[in-house]
Amino acid sequence: MLYFLSQYLTPYWGPFRLLSSHALLLAGGTFLSAVLTWIFLPKLWNKLPRDRGKALCQDLGGMKSAGKPTGSGFYVTLLALPAIILFAPLAFWDMMVVAALYAAMLFGYLDDRALVPWGELKKGLLDLVVSLAAAYFIYLGHNEGGRMLVWLPFATGPINGAFLVPGWAYIPVAAFLLWFTMNATNCSDGVDGLAGSLTVITLVMLAVILYVVVGYRPVAHYFLIPVYSEAARWAIVVMIVSGAFGGYLWFNAEPSKILMGDAGSRFLGFLVAAASLMSGNPFIILALSPVVLVNGGGGLGKLVLLRFARRIGFEIGEDAAIRKIRFPLHDHCKKKLGWSNAQVLMRFILLQLILMPILLVLLLKIR
Repeated sequence: MLYFLSQYLTPYWGPFRLLSSHALLLAGGTFLSAVLTWIFLPKLWNKLPRDRGKALCQDLGGMKSAGKPTGSGFYVTLLALPAIILFAPLAFWDMMVVAALYAAMLFGYLDDRALVPWGELKKGLLDLVVSLAAAYFIYLGHNEGGRMLVWLPFATGPINGAFLVPGWAYIPVAAFLLWFTMNATNCSDGVDGLAGSLTVITLVMLAVILYVVVGYRPVAHYFLIPVYSEAARWAIVVMIVSGAFGGYLWFNAEPSKILMGDAGSRFLGFLVAAASLMSGNPFIILALSPVVLVNGGGGLGKLVLLRFARRIGFEIGEDAAIRKIRFPLHDHCKKKLGWSNAQVLMRFILLQLILMPILLVLLLKIR
């Protein structure tokens, strides 16, 4: 809103032109969302449902969370919304993607509040619907003549280093990425501060990629990738959300006072995937969120593999390596390696910080 108002206000007072600066909008939106969350979240969390704990993980302290307010992601994302409206100059189809993002959050919040948790099939179908909708909105807002301009690792395309991908191929792949990342992030939310901290790190680096690399012509040309004019605007959205969840992490630090629940973890995972798609390279998420994808997504992969093997009549024995690894991986580290919650958090953050620059260099430079 402020971006569009600047052209009308500048004739009355010159400094209003700064409202058209993406850097100022990014900084102002991040600060506002962080402050709003830090101030208002403690006043709101008593209205939240209480966590029931994880009876299946009693050996890992799964019942320690019982009784804490959960689903605070609902309020955190709503507190970020005024900053998004004020500071992020989004086009219509981008606003529809944001609407899908909030729909995914709402489904998670309703599951948090439900007396009987939703079943896998119901959640999976709702996730699929909202993922397909968001993928379609991204395609409608950013296609060029019915095709999406996508750059890939290890290959240089014929059009500014990128390839033109038809909608029938792009939309299903984008929807799967949104669905998988949302659920992988949700599965990673089991240690105080873990999913939030890892995802905020990812969001900050995504903002750098969107603003400085694919959104800035000289850098994009250096890396032989196309320039995406809307990327800087999505960097603003990404940083506003990271500011809001930074305010949440203030209270989620161990021992946590509140939990973000499915509402927060699903929102974060969905945003990471959507912003990765906005960068023009769906595979960039592998470099920016490796620990979350392995930690939470590994369990999804294990589940699919075991069920597929059973369906074709092949039973994987209990002594097989895949059965011995517990997922989410943070549970394996606590149970098998004896790591404390604090050790899991710190070591996973360090792994993310070590792997991210290495994978980014490989992805950007080897093309």
